[in-house]
Amino acid sequence: MSADDIDDDTEAGTADTDEVAADESTTERSPRTRLEAEADRAVEEFDEGIVDLLAWLLDTETRARIYVFLRQHPHSTSEEVADGTGLYPSTVREALAELHDEETVARRKRQNSGAGNNPYEYTAIPPSELVHGVVGQVQSQLNTVFNLDRRLGGADADGDAEPVTITVEEAAEE
Repeated sequence: MSADDIDDDTEAGTADTDEVAADESTTERSPRTRLEAEADRAVEEFDEGIVDLLAWLLDTETRARIYVFLRQHPHSTSEEVADGTGLYPSTVREALAELHDEETVARRKRQNSGAGNNPYEYTAIPPSELVHGVVGQVQSQLNTVFNLDRRLGGADADGDAEPVTITVEEAAEE
């Protein structure tokens, strides 16, 4: 066995070891990569679920996206909301006007914005206030359904059913 043969064996052994290490590190990263991808997907699904719920509360997905943006970026102008949400500026202005009329967002003139043009800046109400606003609607709809069920001969046909009452307690802000 010559010195060249030893060097060849050593190089081949090193190459084999490097390949094994690469395979092991790929295997180690693979579950982590999968977990990170699953976590990203779960967060995305959760975010979409929240937007769906808000879209139900606020009537449209556009209004829900604006609400979420304003909760994350209070005191934003309609232009900033449009840039942040990717919605058309005219759509944002119209939705903000409606949300303001419904008292879902508050607005005030921005101070010291420069050349005399002080646009409105908007802030969304807290989620607890948003929920309080729809509790009466949900309560009324549930009572209508239960009354209809009673009239059609449902489980409580004798009329002793209490009306549905929904109580929402405000959580302490952290």
